[in-house]
Amino acid sequence: MMRLISNRMARREAITGYIFASPWIIGFVLFTAYPIVASIIYSFMDYNILETPRWIGIKNYIDLINDRTFWLSLGNTCYYVIFSVPLNMIIGLSIALLLSMDIKGIAVYRTLYYMPSIVPLVASSVLWSWIFNPNFGILTHTVRLLGLTPPAWLSDPKWAKPSLIIMSLWGAGGGMIIYLAGLKNIPRTYYEAAELDGASVWRKFIHVTLPMLSPTLFFQLIMGLIGSFQVFTQAFVMTGGGPNESTLFYVLYLYRNAFQFWKMGYASAMAWVLFVIIMFLTWLNFVISKYWVFYDQA
Repeated sequence: MMRLISNRMARREAITGYIFASPWIIGFVLFTAYPIVASIIYSFMDYNILETPRWIGIKNYIDLINDRTFWLSLGNTCYYVIFSVPLNMIIGLSIALLLSMDIKGIAVYRTLYYMPSIVPLVASSVLWSWIFNPNFGILTHTVRLLGLTPPAWLSDPKWAKPSLIIMSLWGAGGGMIIYLAGLKNIPRTYYEAAELDGASVWRKFIHVTLPMLSPTLFFQLIMGLIGSFQVFTQAFVMTGGGPNESTLFYVLYLYRNAFQFWKMGYASAMAWVLFVIIMFLTWLNFVISKYWVFYDQA
């Protein structure tokens, strides 16, 4: 009898739990699980929203291989990733090292460096459009004060991608917070032992800080890769993919296919190719990480 009552109570608690969790479950199914499954199916179809989807097998994937613009957008994105990820990591770590010092008013500086990372991306894109303005932009004016001839920035195909990479450093404060947490987690005794051995500041950084911070660096590398491969808003707002498609990034080209050309099947295929690329690079980094990421066992 007691066992029957216990089972009923457990069943009632489970039902109550599912009822409270149902808003999240329903939202996940409708807005995450269903779109994922649907995009897999649509990637094998010719679908323009207005007409009934038509099964075409792997034709969308074959068309991607023969699409010059697809490879151009992938190349632009890889260029952005190769330069923006390391630069953001270096700048973020450098700021964190400076802000890890115990000096008066350090909390104010930490707040000031972090604030740009919470500015909405659309707003910061508009702001940087003014900064890069070839006529009255503050960056253009600064270059002229140095006696140099400023480039056309976003209007020059050679400078458009580097300009967006420079803009990406605006949000380095977000990574700075994570690096700062990692630095505060390093035991002070390691630095004291290194000092007793006569280690210089540089040697302490190389042999203590970097190895102990390697899990944080690894996390930032993975998140940076994932985020940079999905760069979209900056190019969409500031350049529209120009000039001469020099900032036509992968996700921007995916957006064009989906919502301008109404090629939903083709766009879905692009999305899954991007998923495979990111998954492969993430797996590769996890494989390589065992050679340079060290976890403190103490």
